[in-house]
Amino acid sequence: MRGKSFDPRHLDVRAFADRSAALEGELDLRSLQRLSASSHADAPPGADEKLHWRVSGEMRATRGSPPQPWLRLHADAVVRLTCQRCLQAVEVPLQVDSEFRFVADEATAAELDADAEEDLLVESRTFNLSSLIEDEMLLGLPLVPRHETACPEPLQPTAEPAGVSVELEQRDKPFAALAGLKVRKTGE
Repeated sequence: MRGKSFDPRHLDVRAFADRSAALEGELDLRSLQRLSASSHADAPPGADEKLHWRVSGEMRATRGSPPQPWLRLHADAVVRLTCQRCLQAVEVPLQVDSEFRFVADEATAAELDADAEEDLLVESRTFNLSSLIEDEMLLGLPLVPRHETACPEPLQPTAEPAGVSVELEQRDKPFAALAGLKVRKTGE
């Protein structure tokens, strides 16, 4: 008997977990629009840049309930983001290693979510694994991307607009004005 093949764009989660199946593959980083939009403007993903992923399924009993489908996802890629120190491109390795439990509907997921340590998703016969992979990679992006050590080209200060330094010097300094009031009051 030939095994069932599974399509990661339309995955029957229960059938996949029932068979303890596994899939792996690559996604072109350019095809992940939301992740690509996070890239440095001058360094978008190239044609040869891939995201590698692997997913496995199993049925597990949880706290006395009947077995439920679970997926374990591993994914990794290198993306070029904008360094927040020098504003140049910085290569950032991203890795995901997550488990997901699938439940019958949104109401069940909402009810169990507060007490569950794992991520809960709604079971589907046409689950889009590519979207889940992209979501998890987006969640793994650093809040403040930057070069690990020194930036290759430190950010150069921009030239001061004409008249700004003169304007600052001519403006009253509030603490100097307070000091002047104090001197006058004690001298009176």
